[in-house]
Amino acid sequence: MNNPEVTMQQTAQQTGFDALDKPNEAAIIAISLAMRVPAPLKSIADQVIRSASSVPANLAEGRGRSGRDRLHHWRIAYGSAREVDTHLRLLVGTRAIDATQSNSALQLFDDVRAITWRLLHPPLSR
Repeated sequence: MNNPEVTMQQTAQQTGFDALDKPNEAAIIAISLAMRVPAPLKSIADQVIRSASSVPANLAEGRGRSGRDRLHHWRIAYGSAREVDTHLRLLVGTRAIDATQSNSALQLFDDVRAITWRLLHPPLSR
């Protein structure tokens, strides 16, 4: 049987677009952690999976759009990155997942929020 952690990490591919590479890496780590959560907290783990996968998906979809549609997808990605951060912290707080392992995902999602914020709020031209 395939180990999901090994399989998922081996399939991560770099796109050359930092706004997609970091969220992909963060989502892979978060989903891997969520897959090990005990049954009583599965609903939170399911939210981690949904919100973590939403971040790179919406950034990728927004990249292919323009105007308000693009910004809409990027706003969703930003909100999902905040959501997954909250859920991971809840799981760490309940000791359902390891704090050390989750720190890398939390840091990556923080980076993703910073990148997404800059996509949503580009510097003004002079």
